[in-house]
Order: sequence, then structure tokens, then C-alpha cells
Amino acid sequence: MHTIDLIVFLVFTGGIILLGASFWRKKTSADEFTSAGRSLPGWVVGMSIFSTYVSSISYLGYPGKAYDSNWNAFVFSLSIPIASYVAARYFVPFYRRQTSVSAYAFLEQRFGRWARWYASACYLLTQIARIGSIVFLLALPMNVLLGWDIRSVIILTSVGIIFYSMMGGVRGVIWADAIQGIIMIGGALVCLAILMFSLPGGPEQSLRIAWAGGKFSLGSFDPTCLSESTFWVCLVYGIFTNLQNYGIDQNYVQRYHAARSARAARFSALFGGYLFIPVSAVFFLIGTALYSYYSVFPGMLPEGGAKGDYVFPFFIVNQLPVGITGLLIASIFAAGMSTVSTSITSGATVVLTDYIRPLMPRASERAQLLALRLSSLVIGLLGIAVSLALTGVDSILDAWWKLSSIFSGGMLGLFLLGFVSQRVRNVDAAIGVICGVIVIAWISAAQWLGLPETGIHEYLAIVFGTLTIFLVGFLLARRI
Repeated sequence: MHTIDLIVFLVFTGGIILLGASFWRKKTSADEFTSAGRSLPGWVVGMSIFSTYVSSISYLGYPGKAYDSNWNAFVFSLSIPIASYVAARYFVPFYRRQTSVSAYAFLEQRFGRWARWYASACYLLTQIARIGSIVFLLALPMNVLLGWDIRSVIILTSVGIIFYSMMGGVRGVIWADAIQGIIMIGGALVCLAILMFSLPGGPEQSLRIAWAGGKFSLGSFDPTCLSESTFWVCLVYGIFTNLQNYGIDQNYVQRYHAARSARAARFSALFGGYLFIPVSAVFFLIGTALYSYYSVFPGMLPEGGAKGDYVFPFFIVNQLPVGITGLLIASIFAAGMSTVSTSITSGATVVLTDYIRPLMPRASERAQLLALRLSSLVIGLLGIAVSLALTGVDSILDAWWKLSSIFSGGMLGLFLLGFVSQRVRNVDAAIGVICGVIVIAWISAAQWLGLPETGIHEYLAIVFGTLTIFLVGFLLARRI
């Protein structure tokens, strides 16, 4: 790695850590730490939502998938406008009326504390898995660039992110996210332009080779096939996942509360979601262009080729000009740091609002702040452990989608039960959750447990789990 690239990378990464930590205040409150006093502009919150979505899973995983296969995973992005609209129309006004910053306080009001603890536990497991996946992808470029031990990079990177998340709270995280979002978009566009014009025939040749290789396929349109990642499987998975993200994910709900007004919060939901669509298309174009590039120059790949997740870092290291390499590595770190810091602060908020405050209602402000910072530390450390366990995974995007589908526990179905119908009782919801968890476990672990194969793709665990919880609870409430 050239000295200039290293300086660009270190200046950016150090600057982000200092920016996030600069919002530390000696005299603050738990509410300021978790909701920034409801004072942030809509565009800043919207950029934060966007940055949270564009993790290093997107920055490296999407190009890797496009390089290895096609644009099937892009169908997931096409579902976001639906979730963004529903969020702006229904979820944002609903949460802005709630007194608690927790996304799961409503479930306790409807079904009792067990429902709140179930949903918040699912959320914490999902965020720990997410942190692990993203930090692993953050470490990949440095492993390729400098040959540093990937485990050491995982630990050092995580420590920096944990530090500024603990110090700055959600205000520091959101402002850092906004800056990181701008950097990551710029880096992706620069890299795409270089790739497209690196071939003798320019962009036309790049697109022609990719088209001939079937790289723009969105997958099979067979509506009866549920065992493979078809267009419809990916679209339905995306709709359910994104409705869950925008509807009951603490990352998003916390940002709705941080906006200075309900109007600003609605704008942030739409802005962050819609911006992701063209940016994700850029990432898939990068993967497609990499396929064309190495089809023309196959000798530039290492002996034996490279796995999808490693191709983009390899290109950054070996083919980009000096200075641009540092910018791209900084962009990848921007994508990952924003998402990890968000997961850490939102996870700490859930621990405080859903566990500590209900069990210790008289805890002092100082004790609550200490709990937030200690929770941030513990969640970050657990994420490191997951990241270290993922070092042998072939496709981190596949691994993350499967883990998120399993750990979500169909909690969207539980939320919809309480949101849609007032007739659903505590016992109806509990039975629905039990049935939903059984369905998710069967779809996700049938092969491991020696059960009959379901013929259903693991991505759809969240879909069938959510539908089972909702339908069982709804029908029981009607005594059917």
C-alpha cells in the first residue's frame, strides 16, 4: 500500500472516530444519548438511515454477488420503496406519538412484558450477527492490501468504532453517518468510472461482455419455485425484511425520534430508502464491470482466481491509481463503521429501555448512562466474536441474509398482530409466536436436525415465520 493511500485512509478513519467522539459531553442524559434531544435535521437523519443500510455487506458483498452470479440480489433493493412509503405514512407518526424511544414498548402495552423481551432479544441477536458480518468485511481489504492478520484487523477496527459509539451517543453516530454516506457514494462512483473506462472499448465493451455472460439477470421468474433464490423469492424476502427494518428495527425507530419534527422524520424515511436504490445499482454495476474487466484481462487475477467477496478488494489493491486506493478503502470503512456504530448504540438503547429501566425504575441518570456505555462495550465485543467465527464463510452476503432471517424470529408478525387488531389476546399472540419459531427453526435447520426437507429457501424463513405468527394469533382471536 502506497504511503499516500495509507495517509488518506488513516486521516479519514481517525477523523471519523474523532468526529463521533467529539459529541461527548460531561453533563448529558440518557435521553440525549439515545434520541439526541429530538433536534436533528431531516436530511442528516435520512443520510444516517441510508448509511446504516449501505454497510460493507453492500459495498463488498453486492459486487461479489454480481461478479460470481448476476443481479438477482438487486431485487431486494427494489422492495425498499414499498417499505419506505409504509414507514412514512404509518410507522413514523405512530412512533412519534410514543413516549418511549424503544421500538418494543408498544408490544408490552398490548401483550405484556414477555412480548417486549422476545422482540428485543431477537433484535439484539440480529444486531450482533450484523456487527460480526460487517466487521469481517471491513477487515478484508486490509488483509489483502497489507497482508495483516485478518483477526487482528477485526479487533483493532472494532475497538475504534466501539470507542466513538460509547462517547458520542446517537447524535455523534448520526452526524458521522451523514459524512460517511457522502464519502462512500463518492468512492463508489469514482471506482465505477475507472472500471468502465479501463477496457479498450470503454463502457460499451464492459456492458456487452456482461450482457453476453447473463450478468444482468434478475433470476428465474418461476412463481412456483420456493427452494431457490428466484426473482419472487428475493422480492418477497425484501418486502418482509424491509417492512421489519422500517417498522420495528430500533436502528430506524431511534432515528425517527431523533428528527426535529414528524415531518422531518417522514422525509428521512423516504430519503434514506430511495437513495439506496441507485447506490445499490452502482455496487452491482461495479461487480458486473469487474467480471468484464477480468474477462478481458484474466492474467491479472491471482493464480486460482478469487472468491467473490475478495475480487473487489483485489482490484482496489492492484489496479487503482495511488490516492484512489486510499479513498476506496476509506469508503468501505465508512460503509461499515456507520452501520456498526448504529447497531452498537441502538442495541445499548434496547438494553436500557427494555431491560434495565423496567427492572430498575429508580436507577439514577448516572447509572443509566453507565449502563448505556457498558452495554455498548459488551455488544461490540460479542460482535467481534461473531466476526472471528465468520472468517471461513464463502459468501458473507448469503451468511448475513440467512442469519438475519433466522434471528428476526418473525417479530414483524407479532408487531402487526398488535397494530392491526385489538381483539388479539396475550395468549393468542404467545401461541402464534411459538408456532412461528417452530416454522423458522424447521425451515432454517431441517438439514442439521435430520428433519424432512421443506423445499423452501432459507431466505423465506422470515416470511413464513412472520405469516405464521400473524395468522395463528389472528385466527385464534376470532376463535377459528
